[in-house]
Amino acid sequence: MYYKKISRYVVLGVLFFLPVTFLLFLYPATHNYEPLEVVNKNVSDLQAFASNSNDSIVLKNHITVLGFLGNNPMDKLIANSNLKELVYDKFKGFKRFQIVIVAPKGTEAVVEDLKREIASYEDLRFWHFVFGEPNDIQRLFFSLKSKENLNDDLSSNHVFVVDKDLSQRGRLDDRTDREIEKNKPVYGLSSYDCIEVAEIKNKMSDDLRILFTEYRQKRKGEFNSDTRRANDLKSETN
Repeated sequence: MYYKKISRYVVLGVLFFLPVTFLLFLYPATHNYEPLEVVNKNVSDLQAFASNSNDSIVLKNHITVLGFLGNNPMDKLIANSNLKELVYDKFKGFKRFQIVIVAPKGTEAVVEDLKREIASYEDLRFWHFVFGEPNDIQRLFFSLKSKENLNDDLSSNHVFVVDKDLSQRGRLDDRTDREIEKNKPVYGLSSYDCIEVAEIKNKMSDDLRILFTEYRQKRKGEFNSDTRRANDLKSETN
């Protein structure tokens, strides 16, 4: 009987501590992780845009995933469905997180159709659509760093991460370990292709998790910006 009790407590202990241990591995340690780099500053805010709700939607003081829907919103159904399932559903509970999708004025009705398609009866209160004139959409896009141009219909499959200070986040060095070993030229990652499931599921999810960790540490006074890879790259190129 005694040994049965011991065995039971051991099993209960394992069942309790195993998930906790797993969660600890998910989050980078305070002093041993590299914050998500600033790849561009002074991203334009959304003063020139109107939202599809009564709320005033801004980028400042939010962690934002920013996208561009274009004149044919339903053409971006797959990209937005991927974004919803692989990013929004995972991070919608995090403080100050939002997804903002920009579309031209006049597409409001079609955007509502798209919203119904991706909602699946779920809460989209942290997912906003904003509408603006073509010139304002182009101006916003040009304030971002991107290897891809905005399409002729003002759309893009790429989304961007913008922090609370209107700085664009990404990777200054997106090389794989093998590419680094072979001393391949440095290339960065400033946006994420929503059609590429692996890129959204792996790279973007990891980058957002790191960014949320940074802000959590800042609130606790534990953040040390001296660990940025930007400093390492700067020393390599000098």
